[in-house]
Amino acid sequence: MRNLLTITACLFLAGPAAAQSLGEKSGVNSLIGVSPSTPDFVKEAATSDMFEIQSSQLALQKAKDEPTKAFAERMIADHKKTSSELKSMVQSGKVNADLPDQLDSAHQSKLDKLKSLSDADFDKQYHSDQDSGHKEAVSLFQRYAKGGDDPALKDWAAKTLPTLDDHLKSAENLDK
Repeated sequence: MRNLLTITACLFLAGPAAAQSLGEKSGVNSLIGVSPSTPDFVKEAATSDMFEIQSSQLALQKAKDEPTKAFAERMIADHKKTSSELKSMVQSGKVNADLPDQLDSAHQSKLDKLKSLSDADFDKQYHSDQDSGHKEAVSLFQRYAKGGDDPALKDWAAKTLPTLDDHLKSAENLDK
């Protein structure tokens, strides 16, 4: 009986930490406005940057219109900058989290789909990915800037947010 109580207590105490990671991965935290944990924020922000850079490099090769190519060039430059800043904070020890070194399966699937498309189909999918990706990034950065637990990272998220808002507006205008 004592072992059962101990196991139950451990699961109960571990639940919130596991739920937050699962909540961030599933999108539940975004829906209810919960701030991500620092490790989740770093992972999501870094993965988003990697996807933006890789998909935009592909757009420079495959996109058919100049506004899309100009947008892609800006995404590469801006997201390389934020990647470098985040990496610097983590490597200096200011932020206690691990940086991913590759895309997660969801972002890799999106990138693989883009690689298989061409012409108008590519442009349409790239525009859609940019719109949805920047909506997710704005939400992530807003929630962390408001309620994150690492002061340096919280300040960085708040300073980065206006650029992401501008990216979102630009992405929404790609199809217009």
